[in-house]
Amino acid sequence: MAVFRSLLFLLILLVVTPPYTLGVILCRPLPHHMRRRTVVPWVNFTIWLIKHVLGIPYRLVGAENIPARPAVVLCKHQSAWETFVLQEVFKDTVFVWRKEIKYLPFFGWALASIPMIETDRSATKSSLKRLVEQGRDRLTNGYTVIIFPEGTRSLPGSKNRYKGGGALLAVETGAPVVPVALNSGEFWGRNALFKRSGTATVSVGPTIDPAGLTANEVLARAETWIEAEMRRISPHLYGAPA
Repeated sequence: MAVFRSLLFLLILLVVTPPYTLGVILCRPLPHHMRRRTVVPWVNFTIWLIKHVLGIPYRLVGAENIPARPAVVLCKHQSAWETFVLQEVFKDTVFVWRKEIKYLPFFGWALASIPMIETDRSATKSSLKRLVEQGRDRLTNGYTVIIFPEGTRSLPGSKNRYKGGGALLAVETGAPVVPVALNSGEFWGRNALFKRSGTATVSVGPTIDPAGLTANEVLARAETWIEAEMRRISPHLYGAPA
């Protein structure tokens, strides 16, 4: 059944995505917010497929911690699953994504039309400056900025080194930081063709006010909460409780 669900999901997206993204590309002359809204129906449809075809719904913990104003979300990253679902959890979102993604046929072309916030794998002063400039613009225009501080997907039960770009953006703009833990990788593996049905967990932590803190201090607080919450969400992957 998992094989059938996964293949059906992929087939539907292969049929629907190319013509839809071409329509998004044609909307490039529109204002930014209108361009961003053009992808919402496709995202909502994909989330419906994830829940009802793949059989991977989710439970949301800590919804009361979601701020009413634009924020910087620092989130655990395990699969492509969260790139869709977080757009339902948080309102008016943009992601920080590697600029190479825009060269992917159809999907990348559509992302480049929105646009999201481009970055690269380097942590040079110039790349961090571009991140802060673009992030400040998006926050000012009412968007919540979602960043995966590990930079790439981590395997369930593991972690990568946390990077400070998102924390720096929060300190420079005064935007609250929202840490998020999730266990999507247990159902949708990294680069896995076949997915496993089950209910994922998205846990939203208390906001971190960056006022008076350095970027390193903000990052450390977010990382501490996320990794502790990961042990609570998936204790079977971490052995003894933290």
